[in-house]
Amino acid sequence: MVGPILRYRLRFPNLEVRYSLTNALLHRCTPNPGDALKGTSRLLDLLTANDFAGIHALINAMFAGIPADWHRKNNIADYEGYYASVFYAYFAAIGLDVVPEDSSSAGRLDMALKFNEQVYLFEFKVVEIEPEGRALQQIKDRGYAGKYKGLNQPIHLIGVEFSRDERKVVAFELETLKQ
Repeated sequence: MVGPILRYRLRFPNLEVRYSLTNALLHRCTPNPGDALKGTSRLLDLLTANDFAGIHALINAMFAGIPADWHRKNNIADYEGYYASVFYAYFAAIGLDVVPEDSSSAGRLDMALKFNEQVYLFEFKVVEIEPEGRALQQIKDRGYAGKYKGLNQPIHLIGVEFSRDERKVVAFELETLKQ
């Protein structure tokens, strides 16, 4: 006779554990941890100012800092999830309200962020797999913003496209919906 099947769901017990884990992942994924701390502080400043060009530049600098050896003899850069995970860790390390794989009746958005009484919706694509321009278009086509319209806050739709060959962000498109 087989006993009952046990299932466990692991979660963060509190904000401090979540912050510590994501900060540790960020430090592991960057060659110079001191630069990572400066970058997270800078990211917070850029988000506060809604400086999307600055966010784009900062994200490109972060990906440029990932050693080429980490891509050698593996195909991790072929997958959208690799880029999304690094992006998520960078934002979550600050302790922001970040939701990866945000589900709604429209489907699953890659990442949602609520900050400073604003909503930021991110969709990620790898241009060698999907045609350029698909990330932002998918957010609009699937109506991912609908879930957040009742908040009466500005909603920023952000399509981020990566190139696995160039190992950087090649498109960072933005559209803001006013409430």
